[in-house]
Amino acid sequence: MEEGANTESPYRSGFVGIIGRPNVGKSTLLNNLMHRKVAIISEKPQTTRNKIRCILTREDAQIIFVDTPGFHKPRNALGERLNKAVRETLSEVDVVVFMLDGTQVIGRGDLFIAGELADLETPVVAVLNKIDRLTPEQVEAQTAVVEKLGEFKDIIPVSAKTGENVHALIERIVDLLPEGPKYYPEDMITDQPVSFIVAELIREKVLHLTREEVPHSVAVVVEEMGKREDADIVDIEATIYVERESQKGIIIGRGGRMLKEIGTRARQEIEPLLGEKVYLRLQVKVEKDWSKRPQLVRRMGY
Repeated sequence: MEEGANTESPYRSGFVGIIGRPNVGKSTLLNNLMHRKVAIISEKPQTTRNKIRCILTREDAQIIFVDTPGFHKPRNALGERLNKAVRETLSEVDVVVFMLDGTQVIGRGDLFIAGELADLETPVVAVLNKIDRLTPEQVEAQTAVVEKLGEFKDIIPVSAKTGENVHALIERIVDLLPEGPKYYPEDMITDQPVSFIVAELIREKVLHLTREEVPHSVAVVVEEMGKREDADIVDIEATIYVERESQKGIIIGRGGRMLKEIGTRARQEIEPLLGEKVYLRLQVKVEKDWSKRPQLVRRMGY
């Protein structure tokens, strides 16, 4: 090598789409990658409804992760909208991370997604998740099944929950990224507005606390958010939308107890996010069959 030659590796940057069927752990992985909560988590499918962009900046690379809704057979206008968001992501990113649940039988849903990925020129890394619940023999057997699903640049077993082997995934992604600039400032972790994250945190608490009683036909819209002029308090007014009167009653609860608990738990996560005290006012409204009506789906922010 000539004396004085530049031996530094080129800076790499690009967009990485995380795709998989509902409930494989995409949002959990995203939160682990970012070392903080940026995507809501629930045991119910279709928790993630919007493409959530998160930025991981290192000295040698900047990775912009795009979490997507779970790819599934749509049953209504909301489902159609979610699948459209996934397909748009696949056409925009530099690398695709295809997540699979190692504790489940790899079946029709995974095959459907593998088929969608088959014609892509974009490099795809398959990720076998939840290895913290598997034996080494089970990991090996599931990896062999994944190998038959398509042509992948790599198959990486991880635990999004514990963080096991997540570092290996990051390094492989960086290897596959093109040379490029820093698209975002170093201290920026998401391009989503704060009001969106606040609405998502409230929705997460609704899903956690109501369990199976309220399905995914629940949306949250932040109507107003602003700091008081005479005090270090941020006032937030948000509306929880449901499709039926019975769901409204469940969310409000006897004597308003459920709604109060939703607000308390949401505020406990919103305050650290904003770094200030929060006064959170919640109301519940019925918008009949909104998830089946494209115009209302858009109005809810999806």
